Amino acid sequence: MAGAIARSDIGGGAARKPSARVLPGFRLSLGFTLLYLALVVLIPLSAVFLKTFTMRWDAFLAAVTSERVLASYRLTFGASLLGAALNVVLGGIVAWVLVRYRFPGKRLIDALVDLPFALPTAVAGIALTTLYSLHGWIGRYLEPLGIKVAFTPLGILVALTFIGLPFVVRTVQPVLEEAERELEEAAASLGANRWQTFAKVIFPAILPALLTGFALAFARATGEYGSVIFIAGNMPMVSEITPLFIITKLEQYDYAGATAIAVVMLMASFLLLLAINLLQARARKSGRAEKA
Repeated sequence: MAGAIARSDIGGGAARKPSARVLPGFRLSLGFTLLYLALVVLIPLSAVFLKTFTMRWDAFLAAVTSERVLASYRLTFGASLLGAALNVVLGGIVAWVLVRYRFPGKRLIDALVDLPFALPTAVAGIALTTLYSLHGWIGRYLEPLGIKVAFTPLGILVALTFIGLPFVVRTVQPVLEEAERELEEAAASLGANRWQTFAKVIFPAILPALLTGFALAFARATGEYGSVIFIAGNMPMVSEITPLFIITKLEQYDYAGATAIAVVMLMASFLLLLAINLLQARARKSGRAEKA
């Protein structure tokens, strides 16, 4: 009897041993991760910096601080930031409607949100230009009001808002689906109105997701080319974006000048994304502190 119990204990102990891992060990996985990141990210970016370092300092400053280039910086980053901010508001509303309400055609609208992901950027640019040109379906009604969209900076903003919307919706939507509605009901039972419930309960919960969506939409907008060049008009000092200016430099075989502008874009985008990530981390930390 004792032997049977001992064998049973041994068998139970063997059954409790952790099973073999499906994926390789930590060292092999980490090595593959670092190799992949080096091949896909670090080596191409290093090539950009190395090509830029072949320029003299005065030539670098002349390439990245000319009046035309500075105008393209202002337009690209300004439109990208504004488009991402608009998407935070519009995308948040779309995500809220898709999560909290039931209505006919909901699945169709949910599928249409992903359309900018699948649609080729050139097709999106042609479609937006057709809609907002002077004789387009929408542009013909805006023209009498003095609003011109196509071939203006406003058209660039429309294009960047279009391509960035799914990033915010798909980031905020899962957070809203997992939100505890009991907290909203508790706040309402304690006398909070709708605005107080949103400001004190809902907004803190979705703030990290909104910041993530903002960062993704901004990053996509700064590098967008195909959907913008058709509706922008590409007029120097007016509607010329920085990615187009880089392409122009490459067509002129000025590779060092193109990489110099690309380095400035890269560093500026990295600093802005770093600031957004810090804000996101602080928002998550404060959210955990409030729950505790």
